[in-house]
Amino acid sequence: MHPGATAPPPRRQKCDHWTPCPPNTYAYRLLSGGGKDRHAKICFEDELLMGEKMGNIARGINIAIVSYETGKVTATRSFDMYEGDNSTPMIRFIESAPTKSLLLMVTHDDGSTRLKADAKKAIEALGSRQIRNMKFRSSWVFLAATGFELPAGLPREKINHSDDSKNRYSGWPAEIQIEGCIPREQS
Repeated sequence: MHPGATAPPPRRQKCDHWTPCPPNTYAYRLLSGGGKDRHAKICFEDELLMGEKMGNIARGINIAIVSYETGKVTATRSFDMYEGDNSTPMIRFIESAPTKSLLLMVTHDDGSTRLKADAKKAIEALGSRQIRNMKFRSSWVFLAATGFELPAGLPREKINHSDDSKNRYSGWPAEIQIEGCIPREQS
């Protein structure tokens, strides 16, 4: 580089990844909520599927269903786990996912207070290893698939518990995220 020259700004990557995903893959980023004002986000192939800007993120467990074959969102929904009985509707929503779907899940605020055992079992059946460990205001993100196996080593789940001695926000843990590149179906 010549003296006085500046480096060009870095090229923005899909879903704000640091590096681009390889060809024939889907980029994803799951970000839990943090505190009252840091809303959860679900990004897939550089499209914000759920988030504050979309007006479709809410307290509880937020789920987006994406067709693995087309990469298009088929449904999004939020399930309040602090008030009301929303475990059964959430199970029905999960079970409604067509074969060969991706399910992207994030919590905002509290995802555990009214989360019933049968709902935990449904999420466990998708491969979650942390759903039974969720506590009040835990930050949790999870990527699952129906009708096919995700590759080994792909970031799928992360949890961070509320701990008054470590919380970043008053009463809430820091937000957490996972991101990665899912190989597309070979035709």
